[in-house]
Amino acid sequence: MFQKKFIPSTVARMESQRLAPEQQAWLAENLTRGVPPALLTERLVQEGVESATARAAVEATRHHPAVVAATRVTQRQGELRALFETYAALHRQSGWNQRLERRADLSASEFFERYYYAHRPVILQGRMKDWPAMDSWRPERLAERFGDIPVEVMAGRESDPSHDIAPERFRSVMPLRDFIQRLLSGGPTNDLYLTARNFALERPELRVMFEDLRPLEGLLRPVRDRTVKLWVGPAGTLTSLHHDLSNVLFAQVHGRKHFKLIPSFELHCLYNHHGVWSEVDATRPDFERFPAYRDVDLVEAVLEPGELLFIPVGWWHWVHALDVSVSVSFQTFEVPGGNTPWRLL
Repeated sequence: MFQKKFIPSTVARMESQRLAPEQQAWLAENLTRGVPPALLTERLVQEGVESATARAAVEATRHHPAVVAATRVTQRQGELRALFETYAALHRQSGWNQRLERRADLSASEFFERYYYAHRPVILQGRMKDWPAMDSWRPERLAERFGDIPVEVMAGRESDPSHDIAPERFRSVMPLRDFIQRLLSGGPTNDLYLTARNFALERPELRVMFEDLRPLEGLLRPVRDRTVKLWVGPAGTLTSLHHDLSNVLFAQVHGRKHFKLIPSFELHCLYNHHGVWSEVDATRPDFERFPAYRDVDLVEAVLEPGELLFIPVGWWHWVHALDVSVSVSFQTFEVPGGNTPWRLL
């Protein structure tokens, strides 16, 4: 119940009529958390504060305008957490927390009704059979067709675990042929990756690659803009646990990728302190540091070539390439008003 950190006893044993700044901060935080005033008074007395001083400090802090306002915010956050927990309970009761469906030749109308509007992931099969990209986007073919074209990639990622949070210093440029050669000969690594942040399909020399895609009629609006993202990397590339700010349809063209997905409404279990990123390492979660992560409902699957994964807006996902991999993602769903975003404050 208490926030664990407390002031050293040598500071606590003060004889003045005012609390030390460390005590004041501790007291304000625990009042905001809803710890009973009597309990806080008792703890201060145990730490050597005179009883009258402790009672006066607790009452003064309790009625301070900043603490009153912060308490309201904390209570509101508690209400939202309770709502999220209700959604999670309903999700478990439905049984959807235990499965990630694969659907062959699913109609557009059923996709939107059963998955898109229901905020539920699904793997679609049979929609990429006529894509020329299934052959022409093999890494060797990309090197033959576009080998001389310089592309931006993320390099040196293994030097810093926070590369996803601060990507700017990992940008590097090299001929596509050299990049592909490193993928094919270097073995599994997370050090080198052409990601959505590199905007490869916006290069005029590579826009011809759009001709290798076929319309996903009824699902997506046919666009050729920066909402279409290319991903190319070796086996071993890893994208840590995060969520996107819109719905995504992720198409696996070459190689396989392992996905782990967690519902958006389990946000309170994800330790989300850096934009769209979680602090939890989904590969090896540390339950001592992140105990709430034990409660998440996680589904996972290996996405095979020719399959599309629908990732609902806000759903957390972790992605690991099992092979040299080529993927493309889309966001322009054929829905009134367009894709529904999560607008972060």
